[in-house]
Amino acid sequence: MLHILLWGCIVLPVFAALVTLVCTNEALRNKIVFGGVGLTALSAVGLALYGSFALPIPATSMLGSLITLLDFVLLLIILSIVISRRHKLGLAFALAQLAGLVFLDFGLLDGHAPAAFIADTLSIAMVLIVSLVGGAICIYAIGYMKEHEEHLRLARTRQPRFFFVLLLFLGAMNGLVLADSLAWMFFFWEVTTLCSFLLIGHDQTPIARTNAMRALWMNLLGGVAFMAAMLFLQSTVGTLSISQLLAMGTNPAVQAGAPLLPLALLCLAGFTKSAQLPFQSWLCGAMVAPTPVSALLHSSTMVKAGVYLVLRLAPAYVGTMLSPMIALAGLFTFVATSALAVGQSNGKKILAYSTIANLGLIIGCAGIGTPAAITAATLLLIFHAISKGLMFLCVGSIEQHIGSRDIEDMRGLYQIMPRTAVITLIGIVTLMLPPFGALLAKWMAIEAAAASSIFMPVFVVLIAFGSALTVLFWARWAGLILGVNPLARKAPSTEIQEDTVRFALSALALAAVVLSLLSPFVYAGLGPNIAAQFGLRGLYTVSWGLFDNGIGLFAVYPIFILLGAGVWLAIRAARKAASTADGSAPCLPYLSGIQMVEGEKIGFNGPMSSLVQPTLSNYYLAEWFGEATLTRTCNTIALVLLTLMLGGLI
Repeated sequence: MLHILLWGCIVLPVFAALVTLVCTNEALRNKIVFGGVGLTALSAVGLALYGSFALPIPATSMLGSLITLLDFVLLLIILSIVISRRHKLGLAFALAQLAGLVFLDFGLLDGHAPAAFIADTLSIAMVLIVSLVGGAICIYAIGYMKEHEEHLRLARTRQPRFFFVLLLFLGAMNGLVLADSLAWMFFFWEVTTLCSFLLIGHDQTPIARTNAMRALWMNLLGGVAFMAAMLFLQSTVGTLSISQLLAMGTNPAVQAGAPLLPLALLCLAGFTKSAQLPFQSWLCGAMVAPTPVSALLHSSTMVKAGVYLVLRLAPAYVGTMLSPMIALAGLFTFVATSALAVGQSNGKKILAYSTIANLGLIIGCAGIGTPAAITAATLLLIFHAISKGLMFLCVGSIEQHIGSRDIEDMRGLYQIMPRTAVITLIGIVTLMLPPFGALLAKWMAIEAAAASSIFMPVFVVLIAFGSALTVLFWARWAGLILGVNPLARKAPSTEIQEDTVRFALSALALAAVVLSLLSPFVYAGLGPNIAAQFGLRGLYTVSWGLFDNGIGLFAVYPIFILLGAGVWLAIRAARKAASTADGSAPCLPYLSGIQMVEGEKIGFNGPMSSLVQPTLSNYYLAEWFGEATLTRTCNTIALVLLTLMLGGLI
């Protein structure tokens, strides 16, 4: 049974991807996508019900040889890409990986490396995120890409290639989080790198090609760090098994620093994959890709591979000098990119920077390394994936209907697209307000930082300040959606027509709310298992939706009741106001001058009796939070932190 479930999570989406690549019938291709993601999701749920396991791969199995062969083919494909683009830096990184792979497989491993598929609480959570959230995004893409290609006016559809890469990515991600061997993980790791490159450059515009190349070479840099770590581990420790490395975490040799350098290199690879400072530019540039790419690869799943690796290795470096450096680097990224998000009005850039920020918070929790911090990181991993994936999909749908992704153009969206506006607000609220899961995880993170023995005041201040900044840009966005544009006539209401798009948005919105309602049960399945890895009992007592750790409380159900009452009163007041309105036309806004109305436009009576339109906009404080102001300084500080992290171990 276990073999079938693993096949369904890893091989089935790859098989479905190959079929979609050769399928020319659109209706049949859509059914294959539905079937592929549906069966993958069912396999993931079955794997979760099966529970933790360790499945060694027999030495006589041909699977190891196949992975090795595919690894070389993959690196040769990447090498051909960087050669064709004449990218010197990418070429150097690709050649370094290829040379390292030759030496590893034929020099150190001699073709016989023990491997296994292994699953625990963290990896099962990742499989569910990839298969369920990723599957919903693939379904969304069916309707979205049809309209996207109509907008581009393509002579020939590129959807077969697009869905091939999407489904291939699902299988690679599941393989990555279930592999116990770093050598096998490296193969799946680089598959996601190639998928990212292909999807960012999907539209084949000059800016898409440029940004795809940036994403490729930055992730190849992480691949070089990954390869160097494997060479070091195999030559010194003699194993590439993650489970064996974690078991060595209490070994005095580890505390003395022998394998800390390769662990730091693996964390560096995780930083590049998760677009942590100073590597954030590849993810921001990836926003030129179609929305399903942003949602799948660069919000809910691929970038989670980096934080997954850092979280997975946490028991091996906790208590060492590496641990606080990882925490500082992650939490600095959390604050810096939250500040950068404040200075943005582009919806996708806000989502990009806030994604990097949340990933930084997860990495910061991994660096703190206590059971409470690891629990907070795992919960944030889950809740962030659902809500942020939903937000990306909402922005994509809004952009297709209003022609803009600028949040200023979403002013009064509720009057134009009420259903989509409500779903977008659900995404914002579940990321911003209690008692939803993202805020529960942040509360746990602050509690864990407060209990940390090293750099405790710094950690607490960074988490608190970064969280305050996130409230600023989320609240501003929500206010624009609910507000009214007094300078515009009321536009006719329009809504999304594609069934697949509506299904994906509704499913993720429902999941974001329901999973927060079930957060006590989610914790019950995660917290005790994580605490047990550290030889401790459960960290929180949960009763009637109250999380209690003896220091503070987080009241899930009482706050939900208050929130529900507030929403009900607001709806009641709005209906009462609508029923008592006399139906007369509203007055024009006062513009402090002689006004004109010209068709649907409202403005000033300007020179030669011409219409001069005013503008409405929030303050974005670009002189303090703009990219031009912060990026160079933040990158420099982040580079110094990474240099200290690696240099201190060398």
